[in-house]
Amino acid sequence: MNAIRRSRVSRLARYLAVLGGLLLWVPNGTAQKPAGAGPAPDIDLPTLAGGHVKLSSLKGHPVVVTFWGTWCPPCREEFPELVAAQKKYRDSGLVVLAVNQRDQELSNKAVEDFVKEFGADFEVALDTHGRARRNYRLVGLPTMVFVDAAGMIQGVHPGPITAAEIDHGLATILPAK
Repeated sequence: MNAIRRSRVSRLARYLAVLGGLLLWVPNGTAQKPAGAGPAPDIDLPTLAGGHVKLSSLKGHPVVVTFWGTWCPPCREEFPELVAAQKKYRDSGLVVLAVNQRDQELSNKAVEDFVKEFGADFEVALDTHGRARRNYRLVGLPTMVFVDAAGMIQGVHPGPITAAEIDHGLATILPAK
């Protein structure tokens, strides 16, 4: 391959990589939702702490699944809300499962630094091959999925989310007081 052709291919590859990253961060309301309210597709991933997590093993608990990346500005804005929700509703059985799009990250260290910065003490799963993202048919980050204790999806919020919207989603999955 001559030098000009290699240069064009290299530019095209860089362009496609940037475009792929932008597709994972799209404005509110444009990410696809999992097919209706129904059973949550299982998530079976390694964790940042070196363990393993399966969403199906969390049945019996209301679960907020958040799909995020360290490079995503809205993800950074909503992470403190998730930390606060976990602390506030831990005694009600709430579990937050933060599914990082590790295939879109520079390193595990970037993910570790992000989690430490916000003092998150919930499970961080590493979607190293985008498998969970594909199972949930996501095209944008962040996306938050509210799963009740029976493992059924009660709500999906694609794009940036406010504290009031998180509270609304939590009300659909937390036990009534």
